[in-house]
Amino acid sequence: MAAGNGASRSAGRSRSSGSASRASEPSLASEPSRASGRSRSSKPSCAPGPSRTSDPIGPNGLENPVDPVDPAAPVDPPPPAGHRSRPAPVAVPWDTARHIAERAAAGPPEPATSALGDALGRTLAAPLTALTDLPSFDTSAMDGWAVSGPGPWRLDHPAGASEAGPPPGILAGQAPTQALRDGHAIPIATGARVPSGATAVLRSEHGEVRELSDGGRRLYAPRPAPPGQDIRPRGQECRRGDQLLPAGALVTPAVLGLAAAAGYDELTAYRRPRAEVLVLGDELLDHGLPQEGRIRDALGPMLAPWLHALGVEAAAPRHLADDADALYAAIAESTADVVITTGGTASGPRDHVHPTLRRLGAEVLVDGVAVRPGHPMLLARLAPHRHLVGLPGNPLAAVSGLVTLAEPLLRTLAARLPAAPYQTPLAAPVHGHPRDTRLVPVAYREDERQGLMAVPLHFHGPAMLRGIAAADALAVVPPGGAERGTELELLELPWSAGSSAGWSPGSSTGWTALGDG
Repeated sequence: MAAGNGASRSAGRSRSSGSASRASEPSLASEPSRASGRSRSSKPSCAPGPSRTSDPIGPNGLENPVDPVDPAAPVDPPPPAGHRSRPAPVAVPWDTARHIAERAAAGPPEPATSALGDALGRTLAAPLTALTDLPSFDTSAMDGWAVSGPGPWRLDHPAGASEAGPPPGILAGQAPTQALRDGHAIPIATGARVPSGATAVLRSEHGEVRELSDGGRRLYAPRPAPPGQDIRPRGQECRRGDQLLPAGALVTPAVLGLAAAAGYDELTAYRRPRAEVLVLGDELLDHGLPQEGRIRDALGPMLAPWLHALGVEAAAPRHLADDADALYAAIAESTADVVITTGGTASGPRDHVHPTLRRLGAEVLVDGVAVRPGHPMLLARLAPHRHLVGLPGNPLAAVSGLVTLAEPLLRTLAARLPAAPYQTPLAAPVHGHPRDTRLVPVAYREDERQGLMAVPLHFHGPAMLRGIAAADALAVVPPGGAERGTELELLELPWSAGSSAGWSPGSSTGWTALGDG
């Protein structure tokens, strides 16, 4: 995925090993390897589930597309009156789905001008052009003395200065009014304006001051001070009118500093997209332990911070019961650029997303993606400038929908440039689905012989978050799988983009490769 900061990545980049602590990943032998295909629940894998069991691992070691039904489990009630079954949608290829999502919006909204601090995380709508030379005057690069001509130099004492004390100097923020005469010197601080007539700055540790018989002082240096030494000349960094950054650059803290130095009080940038998250499900709890068939909501706490990392404005998620009218009202009344729902994207009697979209007259752009986990995701256009992304309810499946459909759409709305795709070799083989793309959590490892490699992590079933919590990226595994050493495209997680955190061989985190298990 594009890194929240849009920075380009390369296949050969290096990462420091072991510089960040990661969650422990137990060995494969302890992993149950269950992968639910349901789209309703937002439960973590370790939470007690409803009275339906699943054994989605088939004889070939791949996730089955559906959960088998426990004969002892209660049978779902018949559809309510008026409910119509929906024909099975045709899943589009994963890369096609991302292409559609990226182009679903015509472009970002109109840019706005705001104070510097309010532009953080937004995208420049126009090039950042210097309003002044940088530096805007000749500046001392060191504490020492401004000197004129070859030494030794007589230290100047401006009128009114005490001959008994040390010679006064030029401090940062002061504007010297007198030229420095040839053969003279005056103390100067780092960042202070160099007086006219000065030819160099002599560092304080390189000079020696000696008393003269007439009560004056003379500055000596062990070696000559060449012209321009330790002076930052006017315009060294840029000249007025130079382009510092192009339109489309992300406003980072460093960009704010550069803009301020270049004379800006305001910046014109595209506003952040606004998203609203609707977490659906009667079975969800927002606190405490799972109990009495109800489970903790794992998506609500995760989605808003994830969206913030992508530069999106998102309020706290709203929880809605499985009620068609409540969902209709929430979507119809929302003013967000993108509404994101969790769960309810299948065609069961309590899955209300599709009927609600029909009721709203929405245009469904993507209805199912050939990707595991997360294939029942969807993308719809609610209005010319409003969209809905329907995520599956299982946590890792929802992450898959987020990076597949939501991130490309929101990137277009924020006018952010996509990260350059890059590939990294696998440290272990990964099973593939016969027909669909797989997204598998991976962590970086610096191998002594192979260089940077991607270690596939355990606990990568649709209902599991343990693997993604320890991951740096998601590996895009083609149908049929990939062997060790195969270079795969990686979608880097927004909080790991640009970081040097990685995995080192022998790390105490205990991350191990998936292998063939």
